[in-house]
Amino acid sequence: MNFEIFIPITLFICIAYAIKAVVDARVRRQMVAVGGSEELVRSVLQGDELRRRHASLHWGVVLVALGIGLGLIQMFGWQELTPGLVAVLAIATGLGNLVFYGIARKIG
Repeated sequence: MNFEIFIPITLFICIAYAIKAVVDARVRRQMVAVGGSEELVRSVLQGDELRRRHASLHWGVVLVALGIGLGLIQMFGWQELTPGLVAVLAIATGLGNLVFYGIARKIG
């Protein structure tokens, strides 16, 4: 496997994330500097926190479901890439998303 290709991809992702973090911080600072109401600033910060928690929950549930799907593939001893193997992974991802949706609805 060529791991050399992962270095530029990882670098690009890190740069994009750093730019996003700087822009978000600037927007928050400008909102406070302009004199945005305290309630507006608080609601924006709470919304960001809730979005971060939901994103973590979402990826956690989806990755656990994919792990279960990969465990099933290993348990059944499937070695070749077949449509059935891809279907197991797709079903696991879909179930993970549905479980997240159910949990998010129950929470919110």
